Amino acid sequence: MLFRLTDVCKSYGGQEVLRGVSFQVNPGERIGLVGRNGAGKTTILRLITGEEMPDAGEVVRARNLKVGVLAQHVDFAPDLSVHEASLAAFGELQRIEHEMRLLEQRMAEGTDDLERVLERYSELQQLFEHQGGFEYAARAEAVLQGLGFGRELWSLETAKLSGGQRNRLGLARLLLSEPDVLLLDEPTNHLDTAAVEWLEEFLESYASAYIVVSHDRYLLDRVCRRIIEIDGGKAASYTGNYSSFVVEREARREAQRRAYEQQRELIARTEEFIRRNIAGQKTKQAKSRRKMLERLERVEQVREERASGDFQLRDVARAGTQVLTVRDLAIGYGERVLARGLNFILRRGESLGVIGPNGAGKTTLIKTFLGRLAPLAGEAQWGANVQIGYYAQQLDDLDPRNEVIMELRRVAPADATAGELRSFLARFLFTGDDVYKHVADLSGGERGRLALAKLIYSRANVLLLDEPTNHLDIPSREALEAALEEYPGTLIVISHDRYFLDRIATQILALRGDGRADHFIGNYSEYHDWRRAQEATVEEKSEGAARRAEPERRAKKSVVRERRGGEVERRRDPEAIESEIAQLEDHLAALAEEMGRDATARDAARLRELSAEYQRAEDRLRVLYEEWERSADVSSAGSC
Repeated sequence: MLFRLTDVCKSYGGQEVLRGVSFQVNPGERIGLVGRNGAGKTTILRLITGEEMPDAGEVVRARNLKVGVLAQHVDFAPDLSVHEASLAAFGELQRIEHEMRLLEQRMAEGTDDLERVLERYSELQQLFEHQGGFEYAARAEAVLQGLGFGRELWSLETAKLSGGQRNRLGLARLLLSEPDVLLLDEPTNHLDTAAVEWLEEFLESYASAYIVVSHDRYLLDRVCRRIIEIDGGKAASYTGNYSSFVVEREARREAQRRAYEQQRELIARTEEFIRRNIAGQKTKQAKSRRKMLERLERVEQVREERASGDFQLRDVARAGTQVLTVRDLAIGYGERVLARGLNFILRRGESLGVIGPNGAGKTTLIKTFLGRLAPLAGEAQWGANVQIGYYAQQLDDLDPRNEVIMELRRVAPADATAGELRSFLARFLFTGDDVYKHVADLSGGERGRLALAKLIYSRANVLLLDEPTNHLDIPSREALEAALEEYPGTLIVISHDRYFLDRIATQILALRGDGRADHFIGNYSEYHDWRRAQEATVEEKSEGAARRAEPERRAKKSVVRERRGGEVERRRDPEAIESEIAQLEDHLAALAEEMGRDATARDAARLRELSAEYQRAEDRLRVLYEEWERSADVSSAGSC
């Protein structure tokens, strides 16, 4: 056991958040913690770390438990570089390495207590090797690459990083520290799709336990083997990933509904028997059944899902068959080309999912489609009877000075009544006096719902959505997905939510960030599998060419025999050893280069294989240096 929560209760300002949460986490478990916004997920993480104390119940932790937490605000020493900050996760190894360098210096300069120094050095060397000292730098560099820190950023001072970069570097440092249990609260918030995929592969091969709080259902599907749902202040545990959890949760609820109804019928029949017989000949039986009812453990009524927002899209006018035709399109600003050579046709009822790393030009593409930016080359031509609605990621179409109801009126017909507007807003969870809140006072989720309400009310037959799920919790995302699946119009959606894209997209446009782009017919998972197959083919061809070009190894040179104590010891010529050392150093350099590649950094299994090979090569190199020194000493002695 790593830790256990037993009947934990927690309230804030009289509002009960947790009311009897119980679960246990064991070594190596991979857990997703899910629930609505405000359900108490972050509170549970704080209880685990000891940052918060329960009002009732207990939190029991294993002795000396090392907990790693992804902090929302990450601090680094201002004079550290990105590379140095990542290596700081290996503080103990760096301390050992520093002491080894000091001992090496003492041995080189000569010391009176050489035997003791050698003994200490041997102890440190074994400890250093056991803790992965010969590979920790390569591991740190691979994690940096995987999380989007290219080599050009390694020397940058941490004080000059953006907020998002600091959070990514904090995640890198946390992953490298390898605690007994990782607590990851929305770890993908500042990651692009490539970095999220790398994180998934890292977690899939991670040996220790972790708890992930995330709205990213695709990630929860890939990395979790157990889901704990926080609902109504209590915890329910499910075996399997997120998709399995959805199915099992509904099965449990259905079983609970049946048990509740059956028990209600039993109670009603029993109460009727008691009422009819309490004063008659069967009074003894009636009293016995009354005691039975008093002792009966009642089945709780199923907590029905709270409204997630009614995103049902209204009927829209029919557009032409070919809604958008893109020919040889290039997008960007001035001389800067973000993507070129874009060619595709989007037909009525189809959905285009746009993906790519930050800065690849996704929002620029949308603005080009909207006519707010001129294309650098080619054209994007809209079809007949197209009416466009746009949902901006920054929600900058909302006027912070307006009340909610007045903001909706901006897109409403002139004769729309206040009652009609209030009824429509209620479908998006704006009820009662909520409609008179100012936009400036709304939360991110509320602003997102209001922006969607405006878009849907406008009855556009083409929707351009820039990260529409960013401000929504999982139930609200699922409600939006269900509505978009029924939407008769055409969609262009920028999203990093791969689960969302799997349900919605019929085409994928992947902007690579280097001016190139892939256009693929299918959803995200199908595109992902196709891309991996393409990468594997390219890598296989590259490795085959490298093998064919590799020169044959030199034949071993003759050996010099030296008789010692009646035994014959074979010694190679120093030049032969030098040749092997040179080859091995080249091999180490090639390994280091491969471990630093983006594709390798995203492949956790390949990275482990290369790290092990790197360590074996390092070990062999030390042996060769020792052999070379012995051979050189013999040669020197012979010449004298």
